[in-house]
Amino acid sequence: DKSVRYLRRMLTAEPSFRLIELSRNFGHQIAITAGMEAAAGDAVIVMDADLQDPPEVVLDLVAKWKEGFEIVYARRVRREGESWFKRFTASVFYRLLEKMTPVDIPRDVGDFRLVGRKALETF
Repeated sequence: DKSVRYLRRMLTAEPSFRLIELSRNFGHQIAITAGMEAAAGDAVIVMDADLQDPPEVVLDLVAKWKEGFEIVYARRVRREGESWFKRFTASVFYRLLEKMTPVDIPRDVGDFRLVGRKALETF
């Protein structure tokens, strides 16, 4: 995978970007947390690199953030490429999580979101 090489080239073109390299694959959530902890800007966009969510939606997330929302979730309209079993188990998981924790997790959202600086500092 040539991701790191590609991202290093991007860094030379856009100095405000930051590349966080982990020593090994620690998993999806650890990578997201590391990126959020290293973030220096006013807001962070979290999205999967496989483009399962449309990048053009980033502009909509930023627009809502500028309206004053500190966390902006992108809700999935379609879940293309996912089996009925994956959709079912994800639905059950999030409903159970909703019952077991005080955290309000909006339904039908993935990791694609914008998190503002104030919210980042509370994590």
